[in-house]
Formats: sequence, structure tokens, C-alpha cells
Amino acid sequence: MLPRHSKTRAPGRRRGGRTARRVKVTRMSSESGTDQRRRKILVVDDEPQIVEVLEKYLTDEGFAVRSAFDGAQAVELQKSELPDLIVLDLKMPVMHGFDAFREIRSRSDVPIIMLTSRGEEVDRVVGLELGADDYIAKPFSPREVVARVKTVLRRAGDASSHARPAAPAAPQSPIKIGDLEIDSPEHEVRLHGQPVHLTPTEFKILEVLFTSPGRTFTRTQLLDQVKGDDLEIFDRTLDRHIANLRHKIEEDPTKPHYVVTVFGVGYKLSKNP
Repeated sequence: MLPRHSKTRAPGRRRGGRTARRVKVTRMSSESGTDQRRRKILVVDDEPQIVEVLEKYLTDEGFAVRSAFDGAQAVELQKSELPDLIVLDLKMPVMHGFDAFREIRSRSDVPIIMLTSRGEEVDRVVGLELGADDYIAKPFSPREVVARVKTVLRRAGDASSHARPAAPAAPQSPIKIGDLEIDSPEHEVRLHGQPVHLTPTEFKILEVLFTSPGRTFTRTQLLDQVKGDDLEIFDRTLDRHIANLRHKIEEDPTKPHYVVTVFGVGYKLSKNP
């Protein structure tokens, strides 16, 4: 079990607040099975002891490990190394973990496991709402981290690329689910046969969800497809747009039947509201 508080100065950190960046690369072990042989894990934490221990356990399981000691390094390494999964601490210098998370999520759907302090429920909730795939509270067992990494990778499937799919085509004829109907060519939404007045952003969100009822869209996918129409929407405002949409189409917005939250992933349009 790793200690709850073991803060030491990260390698290369100078007094006076200046940081000399260091990137550490650990070679992949050749003693493990082929399942994880080519899987690359980026471990991000400003506590060298935690990084070192996780590197050892993950490498022993056959993973290739890359390491970073702050959020800015994490963003740079995600771009250059394209890891299959990121283990990301939230409280770090230079760039906070949430900021690094948002930056990475703005361009990639790579699975991310958050490391949080025990009792920091707000951090866990915010992280999951942003689209984290899992979280682990400190102190933790390195074996638990390895097990979670394997589980999240299995869940993510065998795809080695995290490029986003092209935006689905908008329906060219009216589609009705329950009492909710959307007519994309006419740019109209009707509930119980009565028109519902939506903002352009709310309409586009609903239109994207209507392209694949039952499919879960990640926050990143929704943001990309709505931004693609030059609408003003950002990660921090997506939830507000969803909330406003629910107030207009749901009987009880606190218990939605149409636009449903899939915790830790995103949103979907229910097939059977």
C-alpha cells in the first residue's frame, strides 16, 4: 500500500518555484504475455515514489510505461507518445490535473484513470462528469491499479487508435421516439405534437443523439460535432445545455427519460423512454 502523504520534490525541481522538466521512459518487459505487450501506459504524478512503484508493477505485467511529473508534461507526452491509457493524478504543479484532463479530452478519447485523495468526493464527481473512465483513491495498492488498467483497456476494446469517428449524418426525415419528434430538414422539434423551441446548440445536441438512439456519445464526441457547426459551446457549458434541453423536453428534468446520463462516459438518447 502506498503512503497517503509522501510528497517529495520531483526530480529536477528547483527551489524558487522553477521546474526543470524531466521525462522518464521505461522499457517494456519481455517476460509477459502478448495481451499487454504493446500497450502503452502514461503515468502522471508529481510524487516520484508513486511513479516509480507504478512503473515497476505495470512493466512487470508487460506494459510499456511513459512517465510525467506534471500536467504540462502529460499533455505533451499524450501528443507525442499516443498512449493506450493514462493514469492521471489530479493535484499537480505547473498544470492542474483537471486542466490537463480537459486539454487531452479536447482531442482524444484515450481512457483515463484518475488518482484522487481519499475523501475528495468533489474531484471524483467532476472527473467522472468530464469523462474519466475510472478513479482510484490514495492510498492505493499498486496491484489494484494494474487490475483497473487491465479492466479499463478491456472495456475500451482492442482499438489502438483513439481518433474520433466522423459525425453521423443528420436524419433526413422526421424521427419519433416516444412522444418526442425531430425534423432536421425543417429544424423543428415536437413534444406531444406541440413545437418545442430550442436554441441552435440544444437542437444540434438533440439531433446528434437522434442519429443513434441507444448509443452513448462521449462528451468529447458531442462537443466536436456541435462545434463543427460553428456553435459556441465549451466543455464547461455542455452540462448546462443538456440541463436546459431537459427542462424543455422532459416531464421531470431531474429524472430524465429521453436524454440520459451514462456516468463516466457521456449521454445517450433512450430507445424506450
